[in-house]
Amino acid sequence: MSAKDCGHHDDEEQLAKRITVAIVGVFVVVGIIIFLVWAILHPDKPRFILQDVTIYAFNLTTPNMLTSNMQITLSSRNPNDRIGIYYQKLDIFASYHNQQITLPTLVPRTYQGHLDVTVWSPFLYGNAVPVAPFLEEGLSQDMNTGMVLLNIKVYGQLKWKVGTWISGRYQINANCPAYISFTDRTKAIQVGSAMKYQLVQTCTVDVSLN
Repeated sequence: MSAKDCGHHDDEEQLAKRITVAIVGVFVVVGIIIFLVWAILHPDKPRFILQDVTIYAFNLTTPNMLTSNMQITLSSRNPNDRIGIYYQKLDIFASYHNQQITLPTLVPRTYQGHLDVTVWSPFLYGNAVPVAPFLEEGLSQDMNTGMVLLNIKVYGQLKWKVGTWISGRYQINANCPAYISFTDRTKAIQVGSAMKYQLVQTCTVDVSLN
């Protein structure tokens, strides 16, 4: 190889290195810009409200079996005026004293724009679900006294959207207390054979890195 060829080869290597450095520099600058935008905007977590619960069945039978069938109305509001929210996955179920009493119901994936409100109305089912003996006793007492505290829980994943940039996945957990009266019918509206309870109950929401 002649000296001329070697010089030409060295020029190509230098050009390749410069292009690589330039590309890396662009990515670094873009990353810094995204980080600064993210730090300045700092998204607020969505706000969930349990609007109502309609009870179609809620029967406790021996030995320690609970059958429940209900429909809930749950709303979510995006409080951010510059950040959208992609709900990647949301499972909703009912629990009593931290024991899950219905199967999780998966709601459709949803994009929530700036300051938008989304409403879901899933059915929650639990057929002959075994409950712990001490919970069965407590639940029986609550039903006899007329007031049962259920918790509607939401577990899932979301992503934030700023302009064309979409974040990684975040874990979202929401807990919505639902006070159900089985003796005072004035607290509910009869819908056929079911009882609908208007609650408008604020939920606690936690969002963390997945």
